[in-house]
Amino acid sequence: MKIPRIVIAGTTSGVGKTSITCSIIYGIKQKGYSVQPYKVGPDYIDPTYLSAISGNTARNLDSWIMGKDAILEGFAKNSQSDISVIEGVMGYYDGFSGATNQSSTHHIATILESPVILVLDASKTARSIAATALGYVKFHRNSRIIGLILNKLGSKKHEEMCRSALAPLKIPVLGCIPKNSELLLESRHLGLIPAVEQVYLKEKIKKIAKTISVNLDIEKIISIANRAGTIPNPSGQKPQKPKVTVAVALDKSFNFYYYDNFDSLRRNGAKIEFFSPISDDSPPECSGIYIGGGFPEVLGQPLAKNQSMKKSIKKLAEQNMPIYGECGGLMYLTKSIEYDSKKYSMVGLFDAVTSMEKKMTLNYTRANVVSNCIIAKSSTRLFGHEFHYSELSSIPKDAKFAYDLSIGVGIKNKKDGLIQDNALASYMHLYFDRAAHAKNFVNNCMKFSKT
Repeated sequence: MKIPRIVIAGTTSGVGKTSITCSIIYGIKQKGYSVQPYKVGPDYIDPTYLSAISGNTARNLDSWIMGKDAILEGFAKNSQSDISVIEGVMGYYDGFSGATNQSSTHHIATILESPVILVLDASKTARSIAATALGYVKFHRNSRIIGLILNKLGSKKHEEMCRSALAPLKIPVLGCIPKNSELLLESRHLGLIPAVEQVYLKEKIKKIAKTISVNLDIEKIISIANRAGTIPNPSGQKPQKPKVTVAVALDKSFNFYYYDNFDSLRRNGAKIEFFSPISDDSPPECSGIYIGGGFPEVLGQPLAKNQSMKKSIKKLAEQNMPIYGECGGLMYLTKSIEYDSKKYSMVGLFDAVTSMEKKMTLNYTRANVVSNCIIAKSSTRLFGHEFHYSELSSIPKDAKFAYDLSIGVGIKNKKDGLIQDNALASYMHLYFDRAAHAKNFVNNCMKFSKT
């Protein structure tokens, strides 16, 4: 299967990968091509910008949570546009550990056999930028780097010095972007603010992309993408005829989802109906509920005010409806969330309270299922990730957990996945196509619908 594709990597975090990737997407679209965006790693926020600029839903590529086969399958299945553009994560070789390239942008580029453009921050260097570029090219015997973009240049003279230093490497410079404080995107405690939260953010990224794109050699970037080789065809598995309805919380408070998870649910017989815990009175008629991650602490006040929604969800849980929550969903299902010196009442399904901490928890996770639950049977091994500033307290001693973590922190004492009735909520985020999570959840929803 021939899929034109390009990976946009960075030397480190903060070099401008998201803005530059959006600008490349914008420039390619201006040439009349459609673009399918991807984001390397367990990231829910950057994809909102890639989606906004491309007009297509960005998908994630992460070898730890997905595995190699799922990466190839998902990429082939979702790459229906003219060109696929993949934004990297952190520094090019950063991934699971300092000892290997596993789960790094380089690992994904290798799996997909994709050409790579490396973004360098030139703001505090000149001739030395060649040493940095050479190090990245030579660090691995097959770096796949075949183009460079220089960001945050101070002047035309600065650009000429950098170009002169890089010339002996014989790697084309595909863009030189002047330093401009107006091109910065706003951040919050988990990184950038999701573009879905505010309309002005979508307009801002479009303005930034238009401004930066004139400094990029889009024609050469397209030519490089077109030189990428073939990858295996995807399988022909199609969605089953809907058997049950799964209600998915999706609004400003909950929007951290892998859209591949929705596809997985549909393939296993679920019809998905979205609802807003902020503005709707109750979930739509359904046989199961999925509440993903997000920023319930930031939207604590409107969530707390919606008494009807909270009561409806708790009542459905008490009726034994399957309810699955991840991170923000877990927080929402506790008794309360404390944030910015204020306390907001939540659903109260789990006898625990959530508070925000100054220390971030960020890990890949590996867990063994120790209690049968709505997404997995006992002894199943799970691969996921956790990314949050909150923690749970006042958890009863007899609380039931579904997972024991061998890698990661979890909720308490390396345990994760609180169970109450037929509800399951964890800090760990999962990819549903691994270990039949979607199939198990839909089957449990079907059982509930027959009661």
